[in-house]
Amino acid sequence: MTQTTPSVPRLPLGQRILFGIPIVGRIAREISQDVNNVFYLMIVFITLEVLAFQIWGPVVFTLTALVLVPLMFAFFVAISWPRRGPRKD
Repeated sequence: MTQTTPSVPRLPLGQRILFGIPIVGRIAREISQDVNNVFYLMIVFITLEVLAFQIWGPVVFTLTALVLVPLMFAFFVAISWPRRGPRKD
């Protein structure tokens, strides 16, 4: 028996979990398809910061920095993690 529909390769577990998160998953899926979407996301983030500053004042920048601390911690761990590739001697 022949298969009439092409089979789609299954995504790795990490991507399936990331893409399954409602808001973050859609943004991650769009960024994986087109890298230029990151710049649109930055413009949206800056616009939201400005609008929040107009409503609540400078407290918004403090709260934003507080939220970004775990993200920066994860970034530093990711860039300092040892590689698994072949060693270059």
